[in-house]
Amino acid sequence: MQETAHPAAGRPQITAPHRELLDQVLDKWSLHVLEELCERPSRFNELRRAIPVVTQKSLTATLRRLERNGMVERVVVSSRPVAVEYRISPLGTTLQDLIDALLRWTSVNMPDVERARTRFDTEQDS
Repeated sequence: MQETAHPAAGRPQITAPHRELLDQVLDKWSLHVLEELCERPSRFNELRRAIPVVTQKSLTATLRRLERNGMVERVVVSSRPVAVEYRISPLGTTLQDLIDALLRWTSVNMPDVERARTRFDTEQDS
């Protein structure tokens, strides 16, 4: 059985695999990592410095999840000592315009969201 957000003809359906992929690619840390890697390839510690609030464990899990889903590539750099660099993959670059659009949407609509939150919270307190 497939679930639908809007069963209108021709509209994409939201199935369990779709939800799982979106959850894994658009979660809190993945967006930060993808944003950083769209700018330039980075080593693990460079990503940690660029996203200081992420824990080592969360960053490791995020990078593995993004790599598993084909959004990020892990490249061993032949240097002394051997280093690992993370890069946005060709598939991952297809998300850049979508992520930018979401960020623009949040910037434009944040005042309305804040007003709605305030109104809701005030009504809940009453």
